[in-house]
Amino acid sequence: MYKKVVSFILVSIVMLSGFVIRPASAVNDKPNISATAAVLYCPDTGEVLFEKNKDQKRLIASITKIMTTIITLEQAEVDNKEVTFGPSMYAEGSSMYLKDGNIIRLSELAKGMMMVSGNDAANAAAIAIGGSKEGFAKLMNDKAKQIGMKNSHFVTPSGLDADEHYSTAYDMALLMAYAMENEKFAELTGSKSQTYTLKDETGEVSSTIYNQNKLLKMYDYCIGGKTGYTISAGRTLVSCAEKNGVRLIAVTLEDRDDWNDHINLYEYGFSLISSVELDDTDENISLKVVGSNIDSVNVTSRENSKVVISASDKNKIERIIELPNFVYAPIKSGESVGKVIYKLYGEVIAENELIATENIEYLFVNSSQIDKVKDFISGIFS
Repeated sequence: MYKKVVSFILVSIVMLSGFVIRPASAVNDKPNISATAAVLYCPDTGEVLFEKNKDQKRLIASITKIMTTIITLEQAEVDNKEVTFGPSMYAEGSSMYLKDGNIIRLSELAKGMMMVSGNDAANAAAIAIGGSKEGFAKLMNDKAKQIGMKNSHFVTPSGLDADEHYSTAYDMALLMAYAMENEKFAELTGSKSQTYTLKDETGEVSSTIYNQNKLLKMYDYCIGGKTGYTISAGRTLVSCAEKNGVRLIAVTLEDRDDWNDHINLYEYGFSLISSVELDDTDENISLKVVGSNIDSVNVTSRENSKVVISASDKNKIERIIELPNFVYAPIKSGESVGKVIYKLYGEVIAENELIATENIEYLFVNSSQIDKVKDFISGIFS
């Protein structure tokens, strides 16, 4: 393939499907919420759409269990071992009512944490994985550093109040974004109920437990979350919602009206963000072929891509097609021959591969055909 690449830059209004569009009248002022600290975060763009004391260190109560659960599920993928419940695993407060001698797997403990906020389940998982609650706290803090949670420190796996156990609204949004990338966590947190199984003195026993996150019923676009409460922390809530390809995460700390505040935050956020589908599959570009009796091959995109951007930027996307001057036969259908690049404010936001749509066989070319190619090339550089 000739190495010279010609770029056809098409700065255009990208008239593509997939926009999340609201009338201008629906773009409201920032919501007035009752939380002491809050954040509305878009994980696709890394953009904070709303914040109130987002970096203020506060008690977080049982939303701590997002961290405990994701570590438990990641460990279960490696070794979903059985845990024998014992006296050191009991805890006050919310519970899945495990008893001495119960045998239960890590994946089932995750269900107890996310559905009924079981403090006993959190302690059992922590001791089984970390050797002790203190050992597990180190794993929690190591994970926090990995995620980029710069203003958090974990002491308890359950979230019960403890000195030096704190986080921020922003850090908890980063944690939820990380956790939602795990398919098992996303399925678990988005379910309205789960059935878990354990072994007791009678044999194998199954029970169904129900998710305490009321947003799953109150708000059609909610796909997950975790509640929390202690007297000192107040009501804490982390949730995730998705609408028309846009995913947002809301966090409120010490909030007496958290359900409504989350809904108002989402309605505000979805008015600001657009999901744009970049569809080049109907592209039909002709690319010159050398070494065949077929003069050219049609080129199209291999697949679509999607980007999430501010609604105000959806008409500012720059589309750049990069193809060589020609390709040599033989060519196989589906073979990559170039790419289309999308930029916003000079930064690449997506790329689609351009491929040949048909097979082109190699055939001996006579001198007249070679002369035509030479004329074509000289015309480019003249």
